[in-house]
Amino acid sequence: MFPDICSMHILLASATTFEIQPTIEYLGEKTTVTPLITGIGSLATAWSLMSQIRGTRPDLIIQAGIAGCFTGRQPGEVVAVREEIQADLGVWEEGSFKTTFDLRLTGLDEAPFSGGRLVNPHERLLALTGLDAVTAITVNEITTDPVRIKWYQQNTSAVVESMEGAGLHFVGLQEKIPFLQLRAISNDIGVRDKTKWNIRAAITNLNEQLITLLAKLKRTNRNWAEPN
Repeated sequence: MFPDICSMHILLASATTFEIQPTIEYLGEKTTVTPLITGIGSLATAWSLMSQIRGTRPDLIIQAGIAGCFTGRQPGEVVAVREEIQADLGVWEEGSFKTTFDLRLTGLDEAPFSGGRLVNPHERLLALTGLDAVTAITVNEITTDPVRIKWYQQNTSAVVESMEGAGLHFVGLQEKIPFLQLRAISNDIGVRDKTKWNIRAAITNLNEQLITLLAKLKRTNRNWAEPN
């Protein structure tokens, strides 16, 4: 149990309950970790996070969930997300995709973006996870189209895809609250052949990493709180 993790308030967010249920059960009721089920999608995530933050501002937000993978990694592998890309915000035109940055509707370095990406500046916090820190994309629909998959691979260098990550990064950066995103790979991105998915392994490993991370946070002096 973690009755007091260095007296800090941690908000543990996930799109669905089942993704973090093992950690919720492990923590029990007497804890400074508050679970938040945001719902599916970046809009629901951003709204849920802001509603919670207005009531009680956390010291750290951890978002956890499963994800699809572009790079053929094994189902069950857990990664930390360093930077997020809003990959489907823009327009498909003349056989190619143009982002809002390409269309000059948003500046590449217009806050909270950095080079058109939502980058977690807390390198010490990322390092504390002990996980590979990767690039992710956030989309509004699960990607199955080969053309889009190829475009994402060639233009984003993303390892994983979710529907909520950018919502966390946007809120964390704008509100200046330290944050982490953990993703467990459940499947390769492509045709939805669920016989090749391994959601059970993804959720098991995700929650093992979450519990390990919370134990690490208990032992730290919070020197990760300042951006690098």
